Amino acid sequence: MQHDLQLRAAARAIYENVYPSEEWAPVTFDQAERFGTVHYRQAVGAAQEARSVLVARYEQLLFAAIL
Repeated sequence: MQHDLQLRAAARAIYENVYPSEEWAPVTFDQAERFGTVHYRQAVGAAQEARSVLVARYEQLLFAAIL
């Protein structure tokens, strides 16, 4: 995912907010990314879902502005 810097940043933000300490996730975001942990995959999935919702909302606003 290193080629999509915005998605990576969103996944990092989600990861660090959902797993704020070692009690929640045993490794840092960078380590989780390197090892492909379940915590990392969940954060990426959440970032992808958030992006799709935001894009859909943006498209709705554009369509409404055209009308």
